[in-house]
Amino acid sequence: MTFIFEKLDVYKKSVDFADKVCELTSSFPKGNYYLSDQLNRAALSISTNIAEGNGRYHKGDRTNFFRIARGSAFECVPILEVGRRKKLVCDSYAQELKKDLEDICKMLSGLIK
Repeated sequence: MTFIFEKLDVYKKSVDFADKVCELTSSFPKGNYYLSDQLNRAALSISTNIAEGNGRYHKGDRTNFFRIARGSAFECVPILEVGRRKKLVCDSYAQELKKDLEDICKMLSGLIK
């Protein structure tokens, strides 16, 4: 069985993003758990809020969850920046992940409108 939201490109892209983040943070050294945990939670929150929003009957409820998903995407940006400054994420990969977030946010804005 396939849920409708699983066909959305923004959902697929957000799951891919969460997977990339999970792989990235698995290599963070000890003492950086707070960054790893917060980034993983924010990244996963994007796709989970898209899914939960699609499970709502009222347009306002759906829109609210899409806004929360977009907020989670925005939350990832400063965490990635701190990781980059601490040399946990190389510059080019941080830029790649930020580009993914930018694409996700644009798609979410489309769903919100």
